[in-house]
Amino acid sequence: MAASANPSFLSFCLNCTVIYAALYKRIQAGVYYVEPHACDLFFVTLEKSEKDYTPSTLYQDYPLSQSAFHWETQSNCHAGTPTGRRYLSIKRGSAQQALLFVRQRKTDDRGETTPYLLLGPVSCRNHRGERPMQIEWNLAYPMPAGDFQEMKVAAG
Repeated sequence: MAASANPSFLSFCLNCTVIYAALYKRIQAGVYYVEPHACDLFFVTLEKSEKDYTPSTLYQDYPLSQSAFHWETQSNCHAGTPTGRRYLSIKRGSAQQALLFVRQRKTDDRGETTPYLLLGPVSCRNHRGERPMQIEWNLAYPMPAGDFQEMKVAAG
């Protein structure tokens, strides 16, 4: 089903995006949990430079396919932490949800902040490792082919 054909999905995304816009300056770590909606918001920048990120935040995040994405949690997260357990509980049809937002780089050639692309809801496919956990997400809706190609290049 196309995202445009699902009004509850669009309403949900709109609510989360409004919440994100209101809280933007408070989100520093690339993740934000919206407790009233039981929804994690993940903000991923693919091209990370050492001038903008510390060595402990140079996570390996990249698309695996048009319908799957590899993401690393914050460096203190593992399956035994409340946050790690919450991430692993994000399954299709569960009460816990997550939305994935991705951008290629932090700023464009003019130095302007680049926007995130909402890839939509994700569900946990599998995970391995800890500190950080490496999670593979299934995307509810495949990303457009052009965006997939650009993201593959940006992620290296």
